[in-house]
Amino acid sequence: MPFARPSIDEATIEQVVAVLRSGWLTGGPQVRAFEAALATYCGGRTVRVMNSGTAALALALQLADVGQGDVVITTPLTWVATANVIVQAGARPRFVDVDPVTRNLDLRLAADAVTPEVRAIMPVDLAGLPVDRDALYGLAHRHGLRVIEDAAQSFGAQSCGQPVGATGDFVAFSFHANKNITTGEGGALVLPPDMDPARCERLRLLGVQRFDDGTLDIDEMGFKANMSDVAAVIGLGQLARVAEITQLRRMLAQDYFAGLPQDRGLVLPQADFTGSNWHMFQVLLPDNTDRAAVIRALRALGIGAGVHYPAVHLYTAYRRLGYAPGDFPIAENIARRILTLPLHPQMITADVLRVCDALQKVLP
Repeated sequence: MPFARPSIDEATIEQVVAVLRSGWLTGGPQVRAFEAALATYCGGRTVRVMNSGTAALALALQLADVGQGDVVITTPLTWVATANVIVQAGARPRFVDVDPVTRNLDLRLAADAVTPEVRAIMPVDLAGLPVDRDALYGLAHRHGLRVIEDAAQSFGAQSCGQPVGATGDFVAFSFHANKNITTGEGGALVLPPDMDPARCERLRLLGVQRFDDGTLDIDEMGFKANMSDVAAVIGLGQLARVAEITQLRRMLAQDYFAGLPQDRGLVLPQADFTGSNWHMFQVLLPDNTDRAAVIRALRALGIGAGVHYPAVHLYTAYRRLGYAPGDFPIAENIARRILTLPLHPQMITADVLRVCDALQKVLP
């Protein structure tokens, strides 16, 4: 039982075959249709699709004019792409510790971290639990900061009664194979009203401008980040099922709360069944537990488990930038103890109970 598995229906598979037979494989009519459907889902906002969520974050930084010498506030408890794009833009991530309950960026600490060189804040909705958008944008507006929401894990979630992506500044989604809806590989960027969609389109294709006489020019360097029609048609099929998938994930999460042992020292995630899309179900093991031994024992029982995520600032490349153990103790403690359990739409209650029983057996 893997901890994640995509759910692709037969109708979507048939649409992929139709695209393959059409001969139009790169960006074309399916990309335009997917962008239009995403725009509707996001309350009429402008959306442009990419070949990854990482590319969406990178383009957002460029569109927001974040670069050399700038600072971006973010969390150390995330997939490394969040910080990598900041460094690659020539800026510096200013990590801020996380809230021990939500495991998301602690916005009170983020407020204390704002200095004149800070240009933007990049929060992450860890495991699909949205950061408090009211507090986030209150902070950003007080200090004149751009917000780049790393919503890679929270498509289908809700914040303040609205779908993530329907409000706010820049919002970056991922449609990787392990996400709640997938295009195989892919992502999307929701643009704020002051951004020119045509500039975004140029930057996702190397900055190329084409002219009627067949010539082209580049006045700003971009990325090779465009999505294919094959990926887009998968996304259209997935988007039609997002409410169904989200509801199923919430039900499975409730099964975990009912089935996990209450007396073994596990720390469960925040029990949010209206906002979170339950992209992952993550427990914290009792302190000093040999997590590697637990993972090996679960795998011996046929159950996949993962670690999402190590603390970014402790990777070798980030230690070279001056970060060190002890800088963010809450994030480090969570990263040391966190364990991701299986959660995907092909599971049923009996599968969750099997995982709960196995975990109880292998805990020391």
